[in-house]
Amino acid sequence: MTATPARPAATSPEDALAAVRAYGRHSSSFLALNSGNEYFTVDGSPGMIVYRPFGRDYWVQFTGPIAPVEECARLQRSFTDAAARRRRRVIAVQLLRPDAEQAAREGYSVNQFGCSYSIDLSGFGLGGGRFHKTRGMVNRSRREGVTVTEADPQRLARPEFAEQLDAIDATWLRDKGRHAKELQFLIGKRGDELQSHRRLFVAELGGRPIAYFSFSPVPGTHSGWLADLERRLPDSPPGVVEHIFAEAAQRFRDEGANWLHLGLTPFVGLAPEYVVEAGHSAFVAWVMNTIRTRGGALYPAESALAFKLKWRPQLVTPEYLAVPHRIRLRDVWCLARVTNAL
Repeated sequence: MTATPARPAATSPEDALAAVRAYGRHSSSFLALNSGNEYFTVDGSPGMIVYRPFGRDYWVQFTGPIAPVEECARLQRSFTDAAARRRRRVIAVQLLRPDAEQAAREGYSVNQFGCSYSIDLSGFGLGGGRFHKTRGMVNRSRREGVTVTEADPQRLARPEFAEQLDAIDATWLRDKGRHAKELQFLIGKRGDELQSHRRLFVAELGGRPIAYFSFSPVPGTHSGWLADLERRLPDSPPGVVEHIFAEAAQRFRDEGANWLHLGLTPFVGLAPEYVVEAGHSAFVAWVMNTIRTRGGALYPAESALAFKLKWRPQLVTPEYLAVPHRIRLRDVWCLARVTNAL
């Protein structure tokens, strides 16, 4: 019997985009198309696994297989086998529950990594007492003279507009501190060849861009948009971020979009009901909880969560981290380096 070839594949951007559209189930599936990612396929099997090599020892997998449900287990086993043949250790991040359970069956140590949050747009609005504070922030931004518009393709193509957004990025990053770095791998991009598939809303004051929100498309059962990149100048008026988000959400709702996803917040929402018992590591769970309570300098989980909860999301989805057998210190280092957290 001839073995089915399984290998890292020179998948074209068009084929990768088609796979995401056809099989993407994760709200962050579009981020699989980020530059620097590679794709693993099996001949005769639709779909792919997205990963990023790190050094000579690691393949860091992003989400579960992007494939038909009935092909996912086979594709995952082929990927694990290919990694073993090349002496690569697999770390998988942002797994949904079914993929996490499959990883546990394959012998991986599996722990909750955090939660993602999503808004049902069918009833979205800022009326009522629940949104009193958020509504006040939006109105304050408006009183300061801030206007919010969606950047059309013509504006996005102008070099001077790109330079203005780049300046916002640079100032935002400097304000984070001398050692701050731009995160990678698990967040969205701007200005690449996939920009035409995204939506970008910009806040301006006196005709000058001061903040923006970028949104990526989300396929699948909970189709809609993912808020994947937010930047603002440090001296922006209070409420400008809420202002942009509210305007975008209302636009998406009016267009008939189903969901607005807020993305993953690591280290939050860790709960017993989300534990995958077969692969649970008490040590990793302790590390995750410790980072949440004491690791604000590493990742501001509480402030990120506070922004998401103010929109009263209706859907909370646990996401998982999987490593072979037991976690190693070098696994943590690898993940921090791939995401550019260190």
